Amino acid sequence: MIFLYGLWQTAKRALRGGAALLLAMQLLMAPTAAARAAEPERLPSVKELVPVGHTVGIKLFSRGVLVVKLPEDSTPAKACGLRTGDVIVRCGGTAVRSSEQFRSLLQKTGQQSTDLQVRRNGKSMTLSVCPEETEQGTYSIGAWIRDSMAGIGTVTYYDPATGTFGALGHGITDTDTAQLMPFSSGSVLPSTVKAVKRGEIGSAGELRGDFVLEETLGDLYANTGCGVFGRLEADSASWQQGKALPVASPSEVAAGPATILANVQGDEVRAYDVEILKIVSNSGDGRELVLSVTDPDLIAATGGIVQGMSGSPILQNGKFVGAVTHVLLNDPTKGYGIFLETMLNAAK
Repeated sequence: MIFLYGLWQTAKRALRGGAALLLAMQLLMAPTAAARAAEPERLPSVKELVPVGHTVGIKLFSRGVLVVKLPEDSTPAKACGLRTGDVIVRCGGTAVRSSEQFRSLLQKTGQQSTDLQVRRNGKSMTLSVCPEETEQGTYSIGAWIRDSMAGIGTVTYYDPATGTFGALGHGITDTDTAQLMPFSSGSVLPSTVKAVKRGEIGSAGELRGDFVLEETLGDLYANTGCGVFGRLEADSASWQQGKALPVASPSEVAAGPATILANVQGDEVRAYDVEILKIVSNSGDGRELVLSVTDPDLIAATGGIVQGMSGSPILQNGKFVGAVTHVLLNDPTKGYGIFLETMLNAAK
């Protein structure tokens, strides 16, 4: 079983102009205060939402820097008690905003002991570290860190009443630590699907495409275990004009035929037939619906459910049921979904 947002990978160079290959993960500059202002004060309850199903590029900046790996050899990071999965939020009393800024703070510290404020499993602690000088004459604590991610995923819904949207149906997690990325800010970008790697038994497929870095559709305000959420800029995407459908409560969803909306070629969003095999109430992990793809066109195009389709809307009996979230590695025609109601509760 595997999460379905585009296979987020590390990269040591900054994202540059033009379109970037999906699945690229980059170290990006710290976000602006304006981006952080995207979060609404509260989300009113809604009864009708627009099912979207279109892919977008997603950039996410972490709050602090995430420790993704420690070397086997002794380093200042290991000596001070730092662990993989820790989030460094302050260095010497200064808030950490990016990997580059953290490295700059270490150069000012030199080899003198400095305090690191760290978040570990939801708790705060302070560690004292003594950076060491490298062969290049810079100072380092000897840890691999990450401050941002980028990739492709699918928008689940748009709320015309508030301008807000939800995507993915699960959170963006770090590929090395499997930890939910601590959220500072982020944005969504226009995306086009260029090709598909078909899913096969034991190997997850993926959507491949481009997203344009210079264009921003809107800003994110949350990265949760049930999806990422944000607010679109006015008239920034054609799918804002789609027809709204009533949101189904979990009690209205039944095993049987349903459809999903998916963007697996170019900019086209199509409806494909699926079967809801089972309902698992209160699973709490994005696996509340067990799905089977029955549409021969989708199976021919992708092999079933592939990475990048995470967030594809699920519809049944004229109502908006939820979103696709996972694929089963031993059978790519089958996967899981999350109730839309669960996503909306997380969005609040």
